[in-house]
Amino acid sequence: MDDNPDFDNKEIKEEKNGLDLRKTNPSKSVDMEEQIECTSISNENQDNRPSTTTRLYKRRWVMVFLFSCYSLCNAFQWIQYGIINNIFMKFYNVDSFTIDWMSMVYMLTYIPFIWPVSWLLDKKGLRLIALMATAINCLGTWIKVASVRSNLFWVTMLGQFASSLSQVFILGMPSRLASVWFGSEEVSTACSIGVFGNQLGIAIGFLVPPILVPNVDNIEELAYHISIMFYITAGVATMIFILVVFMFQEKPEIPPTLAQVQARSIPPEDYSYMASILRLLRNLPFMLLVISYGLNVGCFYAVSTLLNRMIIEHYPGEELNAGRIGLTIVIAGMVGSLICGIWLDKTKTYKQTTLAVYLLSFVGMVVYAFTLNLGHLWVVFVTSGALGFFMTGYLPLGFEFAVELTFPECEGTSSGLLNCSAQIFGIIFTIGQGKIIEHFGTFAGNIFLCVFLLMGTIMTAFIKSDLRRQKANHLAETQAESAADSPSRVQDYGATTPSRPQEQQS
Repeated sequence: MDDNPDFDNKEIKEEKNGLDLRKTNPSKSVDMEEQIECTSISNENQDNRPSTTTRLYKRRWVMVFLFSCYSLCNAFQWIQYGIINNIFMKFYNVDSFTIDWMSMVYMLTYIPFIWPVSWLLDKKGLRLIALMATAINCLGTWIKVASVRSNLFWVTMLGQFASSLSQVFILGMPSRLASVWFGSEEVSTACSIGVFGNQLGIAIGFLVPPILVPNVDNIEELAYHISIMFYITAGVATMIFILVVFMFQEKPEIPPTLAQVQARSIPPEDYSYMASILRLLRNLPFMLLVISYGLNVGCFYAVSTLLNRMIIEHYPGEELNAGRIGLTIVIAGMVGSLICGIWLDKTKTYKQTTLAVYLLSFVGMVVYAFTLNLGHLWVVFVTSGALGFFMTGYLPLGFEFAVELTFPECEGTSSGLLNCSAQIFGIIFTIGQGKIIEHFGTFAGNIFLCVFLLMGTIMTAFIKSDLRRQKANHLAETQAESAADSPSRVQDYGATTPSRPQEQQS
């Protein structure tokens, strides 16, 4: 590497303690502007114990940015049909329930494919998963380009299936990417940024399709507008795929946290994917989180998929505002996600924050249900924003709480189980609420979701807060401090003086 830690001051102090601290490339000078967090943990001791050097690389921000970009592109396609449901019904001459399946196919595809994809993530790592996600997503967008004819609904469904398959490679990555690349003081923020990309894609999916595809009666003109939307999506997906091929990296050379040092020290032959799944299924706090997470996110999926139908029922001809309301929900949720991620990094109050946000999601859903039919769109915008802030803001909380409850199990496996639960409940709630809306109206459909959010809130309150990742970091630091204080009491982590990881430019 081109940049190296500045150990001058530490060497003077540690030499007094009888420690042998070796410099890295002492012939090179250190650029102080690049040492934003310029303290480090020493490399490895003479007994060949595992290295405890930790370091932060500036390119970690490139990794999370690339992930956010292709997650955005994929999430946009999830809602691009549903938000102009009535227009695609007219173009392809199909019913409303059929168009609903253009969103629900994302949920259905995830359930069987998450298991092999989680295995791949465990065995092959982040880069292969990123390449497959962007390649399949790119393929799906070009299939849709070829589907812009009224008799080719099956082709556009095939393209949407490819996009939904790509999503399987995406949803479980934020917590894994954050753990592999980011320090313990920023891991929750990094996870929320990863989720942010997905939410931004949904927001654009709410906003852009009603603008690009107006509700016109001429089918040829409608085909022209739809093709523009599909070509733009395909162009963006292709560009992102190229960037990932050349820029996305598997992992940093030196791990960012002591927890990752410990995770890397586990021999591959000692890891069993099925054994990991069984351990997770026996973890009662985690399983409570799996169900409660599924209830919350499943409600969000149902509201998002059926939003156009709910708005049009009370405010006819307001397709454009239906998209703006959806945008409001997600933008507010993006703000909530970032705030919650930063809050977790500062306080480490995983259980309390998750419970508070869940309870407020329930309250937001109740308020939304009682105000939707008042006849004032501005009220719907306000209540939707409040609902989105908490319901969408809950996503990174669930991911990070799951990692804490299940460490050192692979983050992709725990996230996969969370998302699988969300997809199952998403399908159930979307179909159930859709049928209730048809027979009893939107108010009854929204109360249906409120009941399950209340159940999820109660379940969250019973989750035991067993923060295993925090304990692992604390234990490693304690062992290293003990070794530094007394070289004769060297522990498994070597004679080190721990501190915050160094940030290195690369």
